[in-house]
Amino acid sequence: MKISNKRVRLENLIGVLLFIVFILMVISCKKEKKVNKEITLPFFNSSLFTPEWISKESERYKSIHSIPNFNLINQDGKDVTKQTYEGKIYVADFFFVSCPGICPVLEKNMSILQEEFKNDKDVLLLSHTVMPSKDSVSVLKKYAEDNNVISGKWNLVTGNKDQIYNLARKAYFADEDFIKTKDENAFVHTENFVLIDKKGRIRGVYNGTLGLDTKRLIRHIKMLKKES
Repeated sequence: MKISNKRVRLENLIGVLLFIVFILMVISCKKEKKVNKEITLPFFNSSLFTPEWISKESERYKSIHSIPNFNLINQDGKDVTKQTYEGKIYVADFFFVSCPGICPVLEKNMSILQEEFKNDKDVLLLSHTVMPSKDSVSVLKKYAEDNNVISGKWNLVTGNKDQIYNLARKAYFADEDFIKTKDENAFVHTENFVLIDKKGRIRGVYNGTLGLDTKRLIRHIKMLKKES
């Protein structure tokens, strides 16, 4: 009888211990997910810029929004396409050379990014003119020379206006006014820097006129470089 009672108590004790181990494992998994979320940048799949953390195991991972193919020309007269940035992390923005307002600040902060990552072959920059009729290759070339733009690191691109505007509005979701008005004839004017990962997916959006956001962008680029 005593042996039977001891066996029951032992079995109960083992059951309690197993339950405790199970609870600890659940808590550990939850903590691990939280940590991963904190060190992994989200994806952005629409103009609402709602951050989404999507695991590689999820069915949604296969349909994450990515930048489509494009064909533009840089300050050196060379073709710049999606393939130019394949396997690279890059920051995209939209400007025009004669812009008297936010553009000089945008390009100043782009210069900070260029300096920070000038020796890093995995990080590139891409600035699209929103006035391609005026910003020809020669105009962009002079602008590049005046602003110490490094060829191959930072592309200033011109090309077909419709293509550039579609990229701004429907690929990078950079034109906030268009998001509100849906006016196809409106001028693209945006202060956004958009962070793109090595697979062409949006991983962050930043106010390119703010020094603090530029510093945050630098931190996020370094986080993105650690992703496998």
